Amino acid sequence: MPASPALCTISDLARDFSITPRTIRFWEDHGILAPQRESGKRVFSRRDRARLKMALRGKRLGLSLAEIKDLIGMYNSTEDETPQLIECMRIMEKRRLALVQQREDIEAMLAEIAQFEAQCRQEVRRREVIAERGQN
Repeated sequence: MPASPALCTISDLARDFSITPRTIRFWEDHGILAPQRESGKRVFSRRDRARLKMALRGKRLGLSLAEIKDLIGMYNSTEDETPQLIECMRIMEKRRLALVQQREDIEAMLAEIAQFEAQCRQEVRRREVIAERGQN
């Protein structure tokens, strides 16, 4: 990503983050971004760029829109970032535990599928043996 200018257009931001202008408008509609207007065009600040980066990271991590907004909103409220970091760790722990549970559920489903496939293979072999005996 190139060095961020003081102000950039929606096209610049979309290109720099490899997203669509529609995605940027989504984050704007939800209050994450607050572009200025110059001659009727949106212009985004370094602050908008940083907020978009945090929002996209939160999305990649599977956070809800509400969680993303809460985390980003906390950075506006105080100079001491310790409470934000603690809350971020709490949210990440919750997300990590949910992902661990999903992984365990997937592993259990895969084991069940493997067991069912083995039973099906065994039944096919049994039927093939019966069919061969019938032909002899």
